[in-house]
Amino acid sequence: MNKLEGKVAIVTGATSGMGLETAKKYLQEGAKVVLTGRNQEKLDALKGELQGDYLLVKAEASSSKDSAALISKTVEAFGQIDIIFLNAGILRLEPIEALTETIFDEVYDVNVKGPLFTVKEAYNFLNEGASIIFNTSVVNVKGFPGLAAYASSKAALRSLVRTLATEFGPKGIRVNAIAPGPIDTPIYDKHNMPKESFDEMAESFPSMVSLGRYGNSGEIASTALFLASSDSSFITGAEIPVDGGLAQV
Repeated sequence: MNKLEGKVAIVTGATSGMGLETAKKYLQEGAKVVLTGRNQEKLDALKGELQGDYLLVKAEASSSKDSAALISKTVEAFGQIDIIFLNAGILRLEPIEALTETIFDEVYDVNVKGPLFTVKEAYNFLNEGASIIFNTSVVNVKGFPGLAAYASSKAALRSLVRTLATEFGPKGIRVNAIAPGPIDTPIYDKHNMPKESFDEMAESFPSMVSLGRYGNSGEIASTALFLASSDSSFITGAEIPVDGGLAQV
């Protein structure tokens, strides 16, 4: 029997990379999956590569209104909710002298406020035994220059995991996080640094990783499946690093 047979899952930021691979993995394991993205064309393009029972919902991750609509559409289509993978996020690299309130607010709206209020909207529709998974990052425990807004937003998510695991525990709902290290994913194409500067930084990552390479989106998806399934039934409040050892040794 498939590990997620009969389950309903939401994956935010699912038009590429870790979100898309996780959505595909969930579909393969029998879940009904709602995939979100902020670009309708990218969502429409998924129709040719997805198999299973799914719903595509255009939603801006920073919008509480869109979060409420997402949950409403999910419940209308599939009933209650068993899994939420809060994957949508943005990366901004700014040295402190270039950091502005606008950049800071953008990062926190997408990376912190959006996931939190999506969970809030979903709370009354979560089945007992549901699994909520946040996508954090190794940067919440390691310091890299230029990541004041991004890294602190991921640290905020780590804190929310602990708080919500305590708050939701009596309802049997588990709350955990995945902390990716360097993963070969399109998020690295969505930054604001000059390409040559970013490429130089990116080339240095494998030398920092014990396994000597970038990870891939499939490795995140496998971890997200573990946390979504009953295989992790006694794990909550935890953050699982998928980082090749970057933040561990």
